[in-house]
Amino acid sequence: MEERTDIETLSRLLSDLPPGRRRIVAIAGAPGSGKSHVAEALVEAVNARVPGRAAVLPMDGYHFDDAVLEARGSRARKGAPDTFDVGGFAAMLVRLRGNAEEEVAVPVFDRAIEIARAGARLIPRSVELIVAEGNYLLLDMPPWDRLDGLFDLTVRLDVPEAMLRQRLEARWQGYGLPPGVVRTKMEENDLPNGRLVRARSRPADLVLAN
Repeated sequence: MEERTDIETLSRLLSDLPPGRRRIVAIAGAPGSGKSHVAEALVEAVNARVPGRAAVLPMDGYHFDDAVLEARGSRARKGAPDTFDVGGFAAMLVRLRGNAEEEVAVPVFDRAIEIARAGARLIPRSVELIVAEGNYLLLDMPPWDRLDGLFDLTVRLDVPEAMLRQRLEARWQGYGLPPGVVRTKMEENDLPNGRLVRARSRPADLVLAN
C-alpha cells in the first residue's frame, strides 16, 4: 500500500539517509505534476546539509531527436511513452548505480528548443543520492517495466487532472504558442499521457500531493 507524505518529510528522509553508498530515488508523475520542481527542491535540501551529495537525473534527456520522430511519424506525440530511448535510460541507471567512474555525463532536455543536449550535466562519483524524475519511471508496460528494481525508493506525485490542465496550459502559453496549438498539445498528448501514467503505473513506496 502506498504511504502518503509531504515534501518536508521526504526531504528529511533523504537528508537522513546514512552515507557510504549511492542510492537512486524515482520521482514519477503525469505531465505538469511538478516532477522537476520536486526533484530540484529535494536535491537542494540534501545539498544544503552536505554540499554535493545529491544530483538530478531527468528522464526527459532521453527523448528521441525530432529527426527520428519525424521519420517515425510520431513528432506530434513527442512525450508519449514510445518517443523515448528507454534502453539508453535503463543503461544509464545501471551505470550510475555501479558508480565505477570518476564522473558520468548525462543528457538534459532543453525545453526552450525541444531538444536533448548530450553531456549537459556531470554526475561525479562523490554523489550518493540521485533523484531521477520522469513521467514513466513506474510504468508497468514494456519496455518501461525494465526499470523495475533499479530504484531504491519510488515516489508518485498525485495531482488532480484539473490542476494538471491549468499548469500545462500555462506552460505552453509561456512559450508563446497560439491557443489552438496549446489545446492540441494538452488534449491529444499531455493529458492522455497523464491518464496512462495514473492507470498503468506500479504502486510507489510514497505518494506526494503536489
